Amino acid sequence: MVRRHYRFYGSVQGVGFRYRARYAASLFGVSGWVRNCWDGSVEMEAQGDEANLAHMLERIFAGAFIQVERMERDDLPLDETERDFRTLD
Repeated sequence: MVRRHYRFYGSVQGVGFRYRARYAASLFGVSGWVRNCWDGSVEMEAQGDEANLAHMLERIFAGAFIQVERMERDDLPLDETERDFRTLD
């Protein structure tokens, strides 16, 4: 299990990114959260095994109208209490 913080830049707001992230997370058993940021980027923390995180990202990037120009990624400590994936305001 790993937990990662992601920041996505490009055409990522107003294109269904957060909805697609929540759906993809549910398909692959990933927990965490996603939210829009004031600068037009999208921020996400995701926790699961390496393969499921990779599958989730592939599913998100395959979304129509979503165009990620740059992605930043950092490793984080696991959150043992987290059980679901949610969209934050």
